[in-house]
Amino acid sequence: MKKLSIGIVGLPNVGKSTLFKLITKQDITIANYPFATIDPNIGVVAVPDERLEKLNELSKSKKRVPAVVEFYDIAGLVKGANKGEGLGNQFLSHIRETQAIVVVLRVFQNSEIIHVENSVDALRDLEIINTELILKDLEAVEKRIAKVEAETRSGKKESREDKILLEKLKACLEKGDLPISDISLMDDFKVHASRGIGDTMLDLNLLTMKRQIYFLNGEEKDIPAGLKEKIQSLGADFIVADLLVADGIPELIKKAYEILGLISFFTTGEDETRAWTIEKEMKAPQAAGVIHTDFEKKFIRLEVISYEKLLEASAGGKLNGWAQAKQKGWLRIEGKDYIVQDGDVVVVRHG
Repeated sequence: MKKLSIGIVGLPNVGKSTLFKLITKQDITIANYPFATIDPNIGVVAVPDERLEKLNELSKSKKRVPAVVEFYDIAGLVKGANKGEGLGNQFLSHIRETQAIVVVLRVFQNSEIIHVENSVDALRDLEIINTELILKDLEAVEKRIAKVEAETRSGKKESREDKILLEKLKACLEKGDLPISDISLMDDFKVHASRGIGDTMLDLNLLTMKRQIYFLNGEEKDIPAGLKEKIQSLGADFIVADLLVADGIPELIKKAYEILGLISFFTTGEDETRAWTIEKEMKAPQAAGVIHTDFEKKFIRLEVISYEKLLEASAGGKLNGWAQAKQKGWLRIEGKDYIVQDGDVVVVRHG
């Protein structure tokens, strides 16, 4: 089953561990000093989805299994983290393990809570965090350039073009063109995927390629001028919430799901109702393979109905939802080219 993993990052004492605790309900260290968190705390959280609840009621299932998000509470970054300041190398390596990043920015004012930079300035903090990510990625790209230069000298012709692309990537990082995943250069890397350069990009696992959500810890009145515009210029989204009142958590989880282009489809029956996570545009055999690898290999067809239609078919009927849907002709048979949609309820037929 596909699992979404998200790193919670930010400077020390901005609310990262408080956010993690609210999300996961775990008892973890929360302290008013830098680097209280050294190893990342990890928590698995259910994706809020009322469709799962209603399908579970409809089928009277013995078990309900939601889609999940894995959150990493990563220790605070500081200026110079890319060079190891504040155990920065260790923290940055933890970010590599995640698919997306929630950047917590402190906008609230409270003189009793220490700020590592001695003042509250969310725009400055944002620049510090992204600069550290860029510098760490530059280090990785420069190492790869040195490698392809050696390959070029040894006579490997395709390495010359690889080097050109990597040099362009280096220039983008030096200019601070974020997010890297949006730049047109990525298309060039995809063209060369058959030669291995696409795999090289995956191997690099650049921090600046990861999608970002900004969690503005405070109230609307606390947000400085220009912060929202800066976040939008980075192609990112944001949530404004005050962690003191535990607000904004369901929205954060749903938004994290959305930015990675993930959707949920469902299976339901007497034994269990379950939400399955897949990428948008995934075809039926691959979606079936998320349930069980054999289902993809031996896929025959998909019986499918949308969540809304299944509930409509079940309303006031004497038969169960599936039987009612069949009777009404709403249950569809789809083949290997069908693209599974968000909210599809399916039965997989396989050999």
